[in-house]
Amino acid sequence: MKILLLCSAFNGLSQRVWLGLRARGHRVTVRTAHDPREVTAEVVAVDPELIICPFLRRRVPEPVWRNYRTIIIHPGPEGDRGPSALDWAIMDAEPTWGVTALQATGDLDGGPIWGTRVFRMPADPPRKSTLYNTEVTDAAVSLIGEVVTKAERTGFTPRLQDRRTARVRPAVRQADRAFSWGDPAGHILRRIRAADGRPGVHTELAGVRVAVYDAHPGDAPPGEPGTIAARAQDAVLVRTGDSALWIGQARRLAPETSGTTVKLPTALAVAVPEAPQIAAPPSLREITYRRVGKVGLVRFAFYNGAMSTTQCRRLAAAVRHAAAQDTDVLVFAGGEVFSNGVHLGVIDAHPNPEAEAWRNINAINDLCREIIACTDQLVIAALAGDAGAGGVMLALGADKVIARDGIVLNPHYRTMGLYGSEYWTYVLPHRIGEEQARRLTTHCQPITAAEAAEIGLVDELAASDRAGFTAAVLDHATELAASGHAAKLLDHKRATRDTDEQRRPLETYRVRELAEMSYDIFDDRHGFAHARRAFLTGRPAGSHGPESPHLPAPRLPEMRPVS
Repeated sequence: MKILLLCSAFNGLSQRVWLGLRARGHRVTVRTAHDPREVTAEVVAVDPELIICPFLRRRVPEPVWRNYRTIIIHPGPEGDRGPSALDWAIMDAEPTWGVTALQATGDLDGGPIWGTRVFRMPADPPRKSTLYNTEVTDAAVSLIGEVVTKAERTGFTPRLQDRRTARVRPAVRQADRAFSWGDPAGHILRRIRAADGRPGVHTELAGVRVAVYDAHPGDAPPGEPGTIAARAQDAVLVRTGDSALWIGQARRLAPETSGTTVKLPTALAVAVPEAPQIAAPPSLREITYRRVGKVGLVRFAFYNGAMSTTQCRRLAAAVRHAAAQDTDVLVFAGGEVFSNGVHLGVIDAHPNPEAEAWRNINAINDLCREIIACTDQLVIAALAGDAGAGGVMLALGADKVIARDGIVLNPHYRTMGLYGSEYWTYVLPHRIGEEQARRLTTHCQPITAAEAAEIGLVDELAASDRAGFTAAVLDHATELAASGHAAKLLDHKRATRDTDEQRRPLETYRVRELAEMSYDIFDDRHGFAHARRAFLTGRPAGSHGPESPHLPAPRLPEMRPVS
């Protein structure tokens, strides 16, 4: 079928849908919806047989839904209506929730039903973004497959909604989210997580008006609610009416005249008063290491997969520690998002963004070098979640890449106006050859883990669910360490690295990449500053679909063929 995806942004769900429908042989076009007149003109130009709206914040223009079958994917169960479905579900502690496919009409979320999915809500209040990227996205992808199958059938008629059971709820306002630090911690936790990642909940910290995110339960000595009791890394522990909450991220609420502010680690967003620096609780620890027999496991989980200069340095130190142990295999496992590379928010908020971007790219390069140069252990990169840009290249420095089936990779930089680094000109062609490397980094399209496995970007797929993925990779690593092949594989790894180093020193790839990056960062030759700001503030910055930006193709150094 000729299908049009109409989206507010080409987000993770939209990418999975685009990839999945194309894999089924459909002709799929993506358009972002902003001005209603432009949307109508673009729909007429595409003339699709079916329109699917996997992520749409605006109403579909009437000329579109009257003339084309248009299906809205609503992140709520049958009967739920309104633009803040997930916010209400989390705040109201709904035990089950769902996703519904509705035909667009003039009645918001009131059109005929094409299908629905229901799932249990996590017992612990989830972050809204986590709920959307996991249960909601999985349900939506499955449901869209059903919708397309029904659309291919002649004579299918969706069923009308029962208006008697409809529950219409308004958009959540800040007044609905409001809390007092004197309230119970559990109540505040739900409020914050229901607004995370956007828009956050407005409150006050250390005398500064902020929006807060990334809340975790904590304990603190008695004190005035709303005061800061401690600090762990860049998170702060805030007293509540009955205990305390860790707040990991915050955004200053700027006056209207000063423009939009960005979300940052809390201690960078506000000037934290004197407070004891303590060890982070388990729920807040970004980096951990443990040993399982002859296998070492480095786990890291950074908020939204962004890695600041400080975080990169800490993770590099953890990898050095792990590499110094007498283990045979090192598993390098990311969190909900494996990594998206450098921390654009910390860069943008710095008084000298160019200098901070330079520090950040060098810090992540140092981390990548630790992975590539680890020749005393076999390194397995475990990708349970999506990865983008430098985060993909970070994983490719490992000897083996294992990805959870269903994740999406974006192995490119150009949409952010960057040439890229992280030794990508070494690790990417080594795995897939120069032609494929050039295609991935210039076309700027997402690929599924399954597609990545087909071309050699990923070595193995794991069909485990999210909860069991790391355990499955650990089992694989344990078997590898016990098989007796580890020593031979390590010998081969050292010989290969020595040969590569003789042919061309590893640091020359970095030098060449950084030479290109210096023009992007300091001269802003391809609009990195604007693209970065647009990404952080959610404003349009050109094409958000899978079309390639008009930037020069990256130059690859000559590589030896890989056997």
